[in-house]
Amino acid sequence: MPSKTSEEKAKPFRLVKYFTFTSLIVIFIGTLVLTALNTHWARSILLKKSEDYALVLIENLNHQVFLQFVIPVALKYGKIQLRNKEQFERMDKVVKSTLHSFAVDMVNIYDLDNTVSYSYDHEMIGKQNIGGTGYQYAIQGKSTSKLAQRGNFWEILLGFPKESKIITSAPIRAEKSLSRISGPVLGVVEIVQELSDDYKTIFKFQILVITTYTLVMSFIFLVLLFVVKRGESIIEKRALERLKLKEQLSRTKHLSSLGEMVAAVSHEIRNPLGIIRSSAELLKKKMAGVDASNPVPDIIVQESNRLNNIITDFLNFARPRNPNLSLCRIEEIIEKNLTFLAPHIESQKYLIDKRYNDKLPEIIADADMLYQAFLNLLLNAMQAMPKGGIISIEIISIENRLKIFFKDEGEGVSEDILEKIWDPFFTTKEKGTGLGLGIVKNIVESHGGSIQISNRPIQGTQVKVELPVNREK
Repeated sequence: MPSKTSEEKAKPFRLVKYFTFTSLIVIFIGTLVLTALNTHWARSILLKKSEDYALVLIENLNHQVFLQFVIPVALKYGKIQLRNKEQFERMDKVVKSTLHSFAVDMVNIYDLDNTVSYSYDHEMIGKQNIGGTGYQYAIQGKSTSKLAQRGNFWEILLGFPKESKIITSAPIRAEKSLSRISGPVLGVVEIVQELSDDYKTIFKFQILVITTYTLVMSFIFLVLLFVVKRGESIIEKRALERLKLKEQLSRTKHLSSLGEMVAAVSHEIRNPLGIIRSSAELLKKKMAGVDASNPVPDIIVQESNRLNNIITDFLNFARPRNPNLSLCRIEEIIEKNLTFLAPHIESQKYLIDKRYNDKLPEIIADADMLYQAFLNLLLNAMQAMPKGGIISIEIISIENRLKIFFKDEGEGVSEDILEKIWDPFFTTKEKGTGLGLGIVKNIVESHGGSIQISNRPIQGTQVKVELPVNREK
């Protein structure tokens, strides 16, 4: 697990990540709001232009109707009655000739009694009290416009109704130049303009803007996500590396202190131990004539030698010597090990399976130290199979490095033991010191190599030793 320090170092990056993602979301939402406002402004401008356009048309229509219809009809008939066919046809001709080239969907003209006197739709003529508030304002001399839309709730809310129309109502006035009264209201004209196509165009543009921006933001999000993931991976990797280095440094300091203590104690023990062994040998000589069968002197000498070997292991672990480098061959060193172990191999019925690559290169190493390391590994393999078995030894050369594999068919090593296998003084053997593998590791690493121990897929254990081929003296 990453340490607390690693977590603290990762916090600034996480803050940047969260700030970036939050900013991206805020920008996206802001863009949607801005798009909605732009759409609203576009519709407002459309309505304002349509209203102004309608007022200009009404002003022109007012002028043409007054000059070409009201005055001539009043002079000829004395009064205006659109129910008269001739008068209606004259009015229809004036209105249509005035508006024939303009985008007008419907024209209604009301008299002062709120009755439709003229309309593009003949069925509307004669209907009463349908002018609404637009008519009321127009009678008072005010021009108004209103938007009429048809569609369901969501169509209207999202801005794409099935039908949109703007209805503009304005008074019809007498021309000032021809009337004593300053432009009296003679009636009301209502012009309806179809805006559905314009609304659909605005909606399509809105969808295009949102879609384009969504694609751009999605691309930016994916790029940012890749960068963040990459950054997190790098930070996590570096945090783990720092943690491993910290643990390795702590372990090295611990082993250094432990090694100094072991070396001091071993040195103090070795001198009196030598005196004990010499005294036991002298005692044995003196007892030869008195009690030659007494085993006590032999036991003392034997245990003294065993204790001396243990102290030697302590010193080799605590104060590893520097390699005396020279050209040597790994296969020759291993053959020397097997020659030394031949009696034991034959008596315990071990089988040695050797697989050496052709033309293995010479390496620069200390042959004696590697002999000691390989001997320890071979002995461990034999101890893992007390009833005999096959020990495989494989040597391969890959890219200026030699890889040596030692494989046995024992019971393997449990996972909890694998985690402690390199700890000094940790052992599963009754008479072991727990320093054998530590010494092997020190020897291999002093040659610039590495060692790994793992369980084989089917049965047994594999030890992989990797050494560089070229190494300066």
